[in-house]
Amino acid sequence: MKTYLIRRVLVLIPLLLAISLLSFFIMQLSPGNYLDQLRLNPDISSDLINRLESEYGLNQNIFHQYLHWLWQLLHGNLGESFSYRIPVTEVIGSRIANTFILSLAAMIIAWGLAIPLGIYSATHRYSITDNFLSSFAFIGLSIPNFFFALILLFLIVKYSLPLPVSGMTDIMHDFMSPTEQLLDILRHLLVPAVVLGTASTASLMRQMRGQMLDVINSDYIRTARAKGLKERTIIYHHALRNALNPMITLFGYQLSSLLSGAALTETVTGWPGLGKMMLTAVRGKDIYLAMAGMMMGSFMLVIGNLISDLLLALNDPRIKYD
Repeated sequence: MKTYLIRRVLVLIPLLLAISLLSFFIMQLSPGNYLDQLRLNPDISSDLINRLESEYGLNQNIFHQYLHWLWQLLHGNLGESFSYRIPVTEVIGSRIANTFILSLAAMIIAWGLAIPLGIYSATHRYSITDNFLSSFAFIGLSIPNFFFALILLFLIVKYSLPLPVSGMTDIMHDFMSPTEQLLDILRHLLVPAVVLGTASTASLMRQMRGQMLDVINSDYIRTARAKGLKERTIIYHHALRNALNPMITLFGYQLSSLLSGAALTETVTGWPGLGKMMLTAVRGKDIYLAMAGMMMGSFMLVIGNLISDLLLALNDPRIKYD
């Protein structure tokens, strides 16, 4: 296992380097740069534009810009944001906790609902409940996240529900007690977390149902029933562990997809997270800030897959890494 971990970590270095190179050059394919929008402002002189262009290194070719960014990255510096005029680490540091809270809440909702609902649907195949859950899953897969968020916000406003429709905290948040502050954040968290969580629940539930159906129709499950084992023991002790293997594999992809999928949801619900900020950075060609977001998503993807591999080995003793 130790040799496998060392090998995987060493592979991450050239992999992330290749991702950074490809991402940087793809971002530069669109014409123009961040300073183009400043050139449209008649109050900004051409001398200031030229000075900023030289300061940001935008007057150099793409390859030199990438090497400059990579050299800064190797020294622990992600560069300076063009829009905020402060280091990228400070910009990300002010938002990353918000996105982590939202992503964690959404993942708890998604996996906490998908696993038991998928098991119940598989063990009650073609029942009324199974048909209802399948219909719910298909509807969930069909509705985009931002549209579902708009529906929830509309219902909250129409029926005057005691839930906020935007932001992360109330205007009086700083004057509340610690307990009241926590409850205030949870109230604001409910809508975006439900939107992100239910979007993943639909697909995960269908995956769990399919895997459970494959397992419970296996020969060893029929043998266990013939031996007289209790149905609960068969389902949760024998069938579930094998059915979880593909679900664990999906876990690695969920980490990065939640970060990217949160962008539109954060925009609609006004949640001050990293996804919304990165979407604005890409649209405004704030290269260093956008690259930081892309590298974070890539790092979460490869680390998530590594965690999935380790969880597979823990869940299934037949899987061994040398």
